Amino acid sequence: MQDRKARERLLTKTVRVSVITLCIFLCLLSTQRSLGQASTTGVTAPPTAVPLTFPPTQSPFAGSVTQGQATGTVLPLSFSDALERGLRNNLGLLLQSDNLLAARGQRWRELSELLPNINGAISENVQQTNLAALGLRGGGLPMIVGPFGFFDARAYVTQSVFNLHLIDRHRGAQFDEKAAQLNYRDARDLVVLAVGNTYLQTIASGARVETAQAQVQTAQALYDKAVDQQRAGVTPAIDTLRARVQLQTRQQQLIVARNSYAKLKLSLGRVIGLPPGQEFTLTDKAPYQPLVTLGLEENLKRAYQQRSDYLAAAQQERAAERFRAAATAERFPSLGISGNYGDIGITPGSSHGTFQVAGTLSIPIFQGGRAHADMLEAEATLRRQRQQLDNLRGQIDYEVRTAMLDLTAAAEQVEVARSSVDLADQTLVQARDRFAAGVADNLEVIQAQEAVAAANENYISSLYAHNLAKVELARAVGIAEPAVKQYLQSK
Repeated sequence: MQDRKARERLLTKTVRVSVITLCIFLCLLSTQRSLGQASTTGVTAPPTAVPLTFPPTQSPFAGSVTQGQATGTVLPLSFSDALERGLRNNLGLLLQSDNLLAARGQRWRELSELLPNINGAISENVQQTNLAALGLRGGGLPMIVGPFGFFDARAYVTQSVFNLHLIDRHRGAQFDEKAAQLNYRDARDLVVLAVGNTYLQTIASGARVETAQAQVQTAQALYDKAVDQQRAGVTPAIDTLRARVQLQTRQQQLIVARNSYAKLKLSLGRVIGLPPGQEFTLTDKAPYQPLVTLGLEENLKRAYQQRSDYLAAAQQERAAERFRAAATAERFPSLGISGNYGDIGITPGSSHGTFQVAGTLSIPIFQGGRAHADMLEAEATLRRQRQQLDNLRGQIDYEVRTAMLDLTAAAEQVEVARSSVDLADQTLVQARDRFAAGVADNLEVIQAQEAVAAANENYISSLYAHNLAKVELARAVGIAEPAVKQYLQSK
């Protein structure tokens, strides 16, 4: 009995292992067939272009301050128009202009400590004094004097003659203002980069819509042909079903492409400040023009000389050096003068001019460690600015090198993609002719359609990548605003 139960358990385990093995074999077979079918279609995954996006929650360059109201007409929008609107309405640029204004105000604040400070005052006084409370008693002096009155009109002036602490702070504020001006120029380059990228993305999305529409028309024609041939008894029903599935697939892709295109148009409107609800159409197409660039070393040299963010970081480093020197100068003596001049008397008509002039040499002796604390903070700021400048220098080197590599690779991809589109179109024509002649079924036509779709997607993506590489190279070298219009000019 025990042997019988053991044999039954062994048989059960054997059956389970066999079932599991069979399932694994079927899964592998299904995967192999799928891979084999994909390889026969010749469809390759389109290269994924990495879009330079600006999430609204992370960058102000994705937003704008809108102007005007939406009109009922469709606005034609060229790349130059979009760039002009972006440089006028983009939020990142407007905020940077406010930062420039604040830096200019800070410079004037520091300068005011070095310039003469003049104030005026006119007073009419009535006073009664208790001499006894002041300790003046006896000698026939009255305890209470007054009330009596007098008039006083006076101008007061103070002037710092030499204060190294204030001088260095003013110099630091001057460098900060220069840095703010350069940051404003850099913000214009970033707006050019944002508008250029978004406009190019929208163009690419519009091209995908046109391609999807053409593919739907092709699939519709194939389906109609399959229906006619099935009714004539030439082809089986499976060809009709296959053509219908292909048609619906293309229709779904068209829906997705239109939705993506509409969303990108909304993003472009946000970047350049179009009124909400304003309809517009893009008038420029994605151009392709090979770009002859300078060598790597020349581009790097130009970048270090022209990049506004790098020049601004250098100015900020100099400002930090001045503020550290100002903190050190808090321990040094300072010299200043003060004075006043005015008329004083019982009435304005009986007043007489008086004045006072004083020179003061102020010598810091003990400030409770405040000067030392200011020096430590200024030293930390200076080290941080130097580290950021060194990092930015390496970042510029990286951006220039990668932009040149991307430009070269994208140009080669465009040429290959163009050839692939031509070959795929020829394959589709031959496949349709073979199907119409009854030599092959419509599976060959569907595979050719997939190849055409993939080739078109490759071409659109490579063209977008090539134009974006131009924009990124202009930004990396520091000539984005003057160069991008030339780079993206339609031919």
